[in-house]
Amino acid sequence: MAPSQIVPQLADKGVYIASESSFYRVLKENNQLKHRGRAKPSGSLVRPESYTATAANQVWTWDISYCPSTVRGLFYYLYMIVDIYSRKIVGWEVHVCESGEYASQLLERALWSEKSVRNDVVLHSDNGSPMKCLTMQAKMLEMGVIGSRSRPGVSNDNPYSESLFRTVKYCRRWPSEGFKSLDEARAWVRDFVYWYNNEHRHSRIKFVTPVQRHNGEDSTILAKRKELYKQARAANPQRWSNESRNWDEVGEVKLNPERQKEAA
Repeated sequence: MAPSQIVPQLADKGVYIASESSFYRVLKENNQLKHRGRAKPSGSLVRPESYTATAANQVWTWDISYCPSTVRGLFYYLYMIVDIYSRKIVGWEVHVCESGEYASQLLERALWSEKSVRNDVVLHSDNGSPMKCLTMQAKMLEMGVIGSRSRPGVSNDNPYSESLFRTVKYCRRWPSEGFKSLDEARAWVRDFVYWYNNEHRHSRIKFVTPVQRHNGEDSTILAKRKELYKQARAANPQRWSNESRNWDEVGEVKLNPERQKEAA
């Protein structure tokens, strides 16, 4: 586990041992720092509309990504919807193909689960066939969902889903040899989603879990961390050469922050 995960977890238990940089220094001195090596180098259209989420269930993004099987040429397809404010995965499924029908069913389940039917949730996606098909568009209209699309071929317009799928496939439990069956793929994703939503301290939301932020618990958690660091600094001021770690709340989150439009 990385120091960026260890430090906030200790703080939530009322324990301060050392700063994150001190953890990294000790790891470096003991040759324990390694870079995960699956990354590839990051390689005049009008930008899509911009939206701001000030709370959960205002702006969602979704996408589909393939999951390899143990059979050459056979893939399973992972559908996931993520809330950009909290980073909570609000809906997911694994199927044997890409389908607008499957996507529309997933969207409806997620909206009912989050009590957000006809609440003007913004749903952003790329321009794949399941995203543009009439079945999906009809379901969005029925459920009171506002559609938003990326520019063709521009993955940066859907950064939250791109980041989520990257996290999925970088998970140390990810079976690089592939899944043996659809049931195995679904079971793996189910476990991943539980971990990601309920246990994973997300770096973009000040190392609280997505569920904690989604439920509005992050304010209390971050306030306790700030007080703990204040007390630790007062007890041993000589150990602090810089400002204390910033545990302020993240606040609003923007999707494609240009041509601003509020998501109420």
